[in-house]
Amino acid sequence: MTLGLVLVIIILIGALLATLLLSGKGDEEYSKATKKNTTNLTVIYVVVILLSFIAVGVYIRWFV
Repeated sequence: MTLGLVLVIIILIGALLATLLLSGKGDEEYSKATKKNTTNLTVIYVVVILLSFIAVGVYIRWFV
């Protein structure tokens, strides 16, 4: 179980880093709105991470 949790955290961090590295690349419209887009992506990642931790907690509580 610990290995699975560690893998999920590593994948989430990798996805976050990859998204932030790629956020400055693309069309000019995207570059102009990088701050807003980065903020939106950060909010999405925070929500997904929180929901993932809740899901893991529910799984551990009722299925393990």
